[in-house]
Amino acid sequence: MKKNEYINAVEKLNLYAKHYYVLDDPITTDEVYDRLYHEVLDYEEAHPEDILASSPTQRVGDSVSEGFVKEKHLSKMWSLEDVFDREGLEKWLTKTYKLDKNITFYCEPKYDGASLNLIYEDGKLIKGITRGDGSVGELITQNVKTIHSVPLEIEHKELIEIRGEVVIFKDEFERINEERLKKGEQLFANPRNAAAGSLRQLDSTITASRNLVFLPYGVGVNALPQKLLHKKMEYIYSLGFRKPPKRAVCKDRDEIESIYQQMMHDRESYAMMLDGMVIKVDEIAAQIDMGYTVKVPRYAVAYKFPAVEKITTVKDIVLQVGRTGAVTPVAVVEPTNIDGVVVERATLHNFDEIERKDIRLGDKVIILRSGDVIPKIIKVLTHERDGSEQIFTKPTHCPVCKSELLQEEVLIKCQNLECEARVVNSIIYFASKPCLNIDGLGVKIVEQLFNVGLVKSVVDLFDLTLEKLLTLEGFKEKKAQNLLNSIEASKGKEYWRFINALGIEHIGEVASKTLAERFGFAFIDATKEEIISCDGIGEEMAESVLEFVRVNRETILKLQELLKPQEPIKREEAKENPFKGKTVVLTGTMSESRGVIKEMLESLGAKVSSSVSKKTDFLIYGEDAGSKYDKAISLGIKCLTESVMKEILQ
Repeated sequence: MKKNEYINAVEKLNLYAKHYYVLDDPITTDEVYDRLYHEVLDYEEAHPEDILASSPTQRVGDSVSEGFVKEKHLSKMWSLEDVFDREGLEKWLTKTYKLDKNITFYCEPKYDGASLNLIYEDGKLIKGITRGDGSVGELITQNVKTIHSVPLEIEHKELIEIRGEVVIFKDEFERINEERLKKGEQLFANPRNAAAGSLRQLDSTITASRNLVFLPYGVGVNALPQKLLHKKMEYIYSLGFRKPPKRAVCKDRDEIESIYQQMMHDRESYAMMLDGMVIKVDEIAAQIDMGYTVKVPRYAVAYKFPAVEKITTVKDIVLQVGRTGAVTPVAVVEPTNIDGVVVERATLHNFDEIERKDIRLGDKVIILRSGDVIPKIIKVLTHERDGSEQIFTKPTHCPVCKSELLQEEVLIKCQNLECEARVVNSIIYFASKPCLNIDGLGVKIVEQLFNVGLVKSVVDLFDLTLEKLLTLEGFKEKKAQNLLNSIEASKGKEYWRFINALGIEHIGEVASKTLAERFGFAFIDATKEEIISCDGIGEEMAESVLEFVRVNRETILKLQELLKPQEPIKREEAKENPFKGKTVVLTGTMSESRGVIKEMLESLGAKVSSSVSKKTDFLIYGEDAGSKYDKAISLGIKCLTESVMKEILQ
């Protein structure tokens, strides 16, 4: 084989593979493919300098990773809001139409797999990243290259992120489980778990053996010109990606409901598992205008298929104590397979629900599971009772520390600050990355410190010494000193991290930032009315803050004294200027960094947004302004050069 013959053979193999893996339309036999594949392999072994990146031989897993490194997505991978019925869909459509009435909707299946982000540059696949937390995932490029439905090269030469779901087809799932059964290995519970587990194998040969399939559903960073999402996705499919089994553009609720019913009716006939339908606004400009909430895009929703119900038996009701001290009941049920998942526990929410539904030990019940929602008991089959069922008695003492429980309306709480369940869990949360990020203070270390009596509360962390730590098994001087250094480094952090680290029920990162910015150190003296007046904080959250402060005021003050967190600097009221109270967008290359200009504008009382919308007052632009400038012009927004902006402020 000569070099030009080798190049032609690679092209031919890729064409065969596309028809087989992407189009479901084989155009040759396995025998012909295998023979040509081995001819290519022989040539590459003799001429390694000629190996093409697009050669199918580059897909074969042949390496074992020591571990996956973290990798930041170029743009965030958002999760979706869920709706479960027509009423939920109607509410979402009402909200969406309020933002823009002149829209249509692109509908496609919601695959039940593992999300993946592909980054292509100059037409080559350069990175494959798991979804992770949406901002940062794990770099698994070698494993991704083993997936035949992921092109190693595409004709599109500009930088682009292509997002999709990695799935295992149902028949492949059965084959894998049959093999695992023969080997005496634990079976996968469902295709989604099998896909996620296969994608993250350190040994890429295992990933290669699993016949994973990549199904694109969107793009992240891109410079595509299409103004409609369905046109943009058609272009993505034309690059060599697999199309969904069904998709449609719908103009209203009735058409959306019609395609949803079709998908739900046909779901069993699809090769892959589906758990619903994704609905997205088709117009890209409208998507940009609608933007995002803290958690989800406003222009998209997942319309989930109805949950599956099964009958099972309540074997026991166990109690769990959370880090806030709340005691919650959980039903232990006879193991039941629901849509590929073996369910052994069901949520009971609180003790009032047990009484209201009259749930007894030994009862036959109907449990419901929808998507990833924790299964719940929806009905007790009282007609099935034979008299052996036992009434559950509400607890009066903590199942962990045995101290008396406090009844607060529907909640039952352990108030003992030295309760093991509270201490261990609260310290683990306190030390986590979104809080004070104390490196080295993991679950096992916290449990060890608690079990030997060195730590009975979060405050005790700051009494640890080198001498105390060296008495512990597994602690040598370097490890002990590293932990002490990490604890010391937790001091002086931003105040919102301090509030977040307290573990107040219903108060997460966003609410912690709001409280820190609004009240600073005085948040422990804020009234209910003052807290509720904060953007994004409701009555239940306010009550939670007040209750936590009432019970733990002294501990909060002590920790504040020890940690010396940075109180947010309150901005002085900006003087009157053309940008005060206005929404401004920055774009293009300027004489100084946009971060500096952003801070300057914010100090003038402006709100600096990342996207152009009808609410934008000014667009300030530099060189290579691009699409934001074009959109601002089309919307009639006032556009200023950087130099004009500075002239105005002189």
